[in-house]
Amino acid sequence: MPAPNLPLLCPVCFQPLEPAGPHPGGQGRLVCGSSHSFDAARQGYFNLLVGKGTAFEADTAEMVEARFNFMGKGHYLPLAEAVAAAVVPSLPRDPAVVLDSGTGTGHYLRVLLDAAEADGLDVAALGLDISKFALRRAARLNPEAVNLAWDVWQPLPVRDNSVDAVTVIFAPRNAAEFARVLRPTGLLAVVTPRPGHLASIAESAGMLRIEEGKEHRLAGAMQPHFRIESARDVDFPLALTRREAADLALMGPAGHHSDRTAIAARLEGQPEPVAAEARFRLTVFRPAWPRKQ
Repeated sequence: MPAPNLPLLCPVCFQPLEPAGPHPGGQGRLVCGSSHSFDAARQGYFNLLVGKGTAFEADTAEMVEARFNFMGKGHYLPLAEAVAAAVVPSLPRDPAVVLDSGTGTGHYLRVLLDAAEADGLDVAALGLDISKFALRRAARLNPEAVNLAWDVWQPLPVRDNSVDAVTVIFAPRNAAEFARVLRPTGLLAVVTPRPGHLASIAESAGMLRIEEGKEHRLAGAMQPHFRIESARDVDFPLALTRREAADLALMGPAGHHSDRTAIAARLEGQPEPVAAEARFRLTVFRPAWPRKQ
């Protein structure tokens, strides 16, 4: 069952959405004052998308499996630990609320929650994604979080000024909505790849190149809702098997226009271990003041 007092809103009427008794089938439920009810899927997440749902292409089961396999081996653990180190010290000692937008398989959120627990913090977590395949994994990895199927470009089903930290790791950024749900003292942590990321294998694996000027465009897109508090590079080497390199390619945008067989064929000539360098930028934003309405 979801924890009580989470800052959720009904996507139909925008009244507070609260956990209720389980459905007769045994799954949890979320219910608002107007009796709109959302039952948890058997895998533990809630689908709040109503009406036409979302027009955006969700990650496929094959892409999610590749990400789960790759992340489960700890290849991106240094990045997850860097995000946790940027967020956890700023969380309040009272129960804090963290929103992981584009939670994917939930691995980054898992590291953050473990770090918060080690620091003695009580954290309520929300994970959003549009891929039901990803949410099935996230709900198993982070059962204490509320994992929601949602489109970040729609108004978030979260109350104003109710979240202490938003994390966005390789996911879309709705600056206005993030600013609305964050408390004035909250923070937004954004991770983006930098030029040169995985450059040694990107072409052979069919991966998209990182555009120059991406960081400058990020800062511009977050204005006028946010100001940059800090930014740091997170770089580390990778030594992968060809299968792990294929997982790495398949779990990203390349997975929408290719498949494992094609990617594996492109990597066939690569000697093992396949060497690459991960290059990321971790930017921490604070809400701008006065807030733009």
